[in-house]
Amino acid sequence: MTQACVLKPDAKGRITLGKLAKGVSSFHVMINSKKGQIILEPYTEIPLKESWLFNNKKALEQLNNGIKESAKGQK
Repeated sequence: MTQACVLKPDAKGRITLGKLAKGVSSFHVMINSKKGQIILEPYTEIPLKESWLFNNKKALEQLNNGIKESAKGQK
């Protein structure tokens, strides 16, 4: 779903994203100077102590399967 809104900068050129940035810990910024575009790609960072799970495909698959089974009421 695409949403559009207008944000007005303050006297120092800053904008506030407020609720638009809920759950976001950082942004990757892309600037297209030819088109006058500034694109913000939101990121949610993973704590280092949890990153092993995303590097272990088998463990991640087992976790996802367990979540799906739990949602279905299975054990």
